Amino acid sequence: MAVVALLGVLRQQLSMDLGWLSRFDGDRVIFQATHGDAESFGLGTHTTIRIDEHRADRLDLKVLTGELPPIIPDTRADVRTARMLAVTRAGIGAFAAMPIHDDDGLYGMVGCLGHAARPELGDRHRETLSLVARLLSVSVRDLDGMWQRGSQVWHAIRRILDAGGPRVVYQPIVDLHSGDTVGAETLARFPAPADPEWWFTHAYTVGLGVELELSVVRKALKVLPTLPAGARLGVNASPSALTGGLLDVLTNAGVDLTRLVVELTEQERSLDDPAVLSAADDLRSRGILIAADDVGSGYAGLKRLTHLRPEVIKLDQGLVQGIDVDPVRRAVATAVVDIAEAIGSLVVAEGIETAAGLAAVRDTGIRYGQGFLLARPQVTVPTLVAAPTRVRP
Repeated sequence: MAVVALLGVLRQQLSMDLGWLSRFDGDRVIFQATHGDAESFGLGTHTTIRIDEHRADRLDLKVLTGELPPIIPDTRADVRTARMLAVTRAGIGAFAAMPIHDDDGLYGMVGCLGHAARPELGDRHRETLSLVARLLSVSVRDLDGMWQRGSQVWHAIRRILDAGGPRVVYQPIVDLHSGDTVGAETLARFPAPADPEWWFTHAYTVGLGVELELSVVRKALKVLPTLPAGARLGVNASPSALTGGLLDVLTNAGVDLTRLVVELTEQERSLDDPAVLSAADDLRSRGILIAADDVGSGYAGLKRLTHLRPEVIKLDQGLVQGIDVDPVRRAVATAVVDIAEAIGSLVVAEGIETAAGLAAVRDTGIRYGQGFLLARPQVTVPTLVAAPTRVRP
């Protein structure tokens, strides 16, 4: 959505953890859109707060009344805000907000929150905030349409979550030398006609992204004990899920986590974010392997492999499909194999669909693969055999 993207730009310009848009509806404040780590602040799309119950502790309302300026770089050091519950309990270290108006008057507010202080915030950032508020003010009718569409999406995803999460299937991962199935990737399946990417993308726009991801992980954990020692089951996780509750879900499951591979996909947070790298190390300490997903697709740059140093590198299907006729694709795949050898990782080629493609993948030195030619996703976990453990010392 354009509004969510605009919140992302604002958040980036102010170096904050969360960008948000709220609407005033009588005696309530409703959060209509967020971009970033809303959960850590106890917020999300559709979060509703009664104004009268929290007026004395609302930073945004105090901006409206003129009691506070639009930007507070350090809420803990500012005597006006240091003792407010929004600061002490929600962990707000920096704050920014500005009202949005429509033809009828006050519509809502747009702003950002940060856990850490941002002493560099100044007039330039206030101008950016003001510009975003004006842009939203002139498109307020679109905001109403966005809210209606977002509400429909939220309820659709909520129904899926309340029913236990999406259906899952398992995509086998095959040893290209022996033909053995050594692992599987857990994949979510949703009601037609939208594909899984649509559901996950829109779940994040309405504040349910992490919860939806974790619902799939919980289903995968239930079958983990059935795997033989040495076999691996993969689950997909965004950086937001990795730092927003995944570790708690895994450690509370009471299962052997050494059979698990967490495949990291990159969204609004980079795979070289220090918090993401720290969380990945926490998983490794429990015997979990880390995989970098979609490598070579453009947004997961090869240089980021030097930061994450994953035990598994998954070569994006966009590079694999056509590799038999495209020397550039073969060269990139060969480069990935060289990097993997240097950092002690295994490579899995995704999207193998033709015999010629399989032969070309083998020629690059890639040992493992998945795709329709090898095996289609299935509703039960395939029979697995032990795979090599991580190859780094």
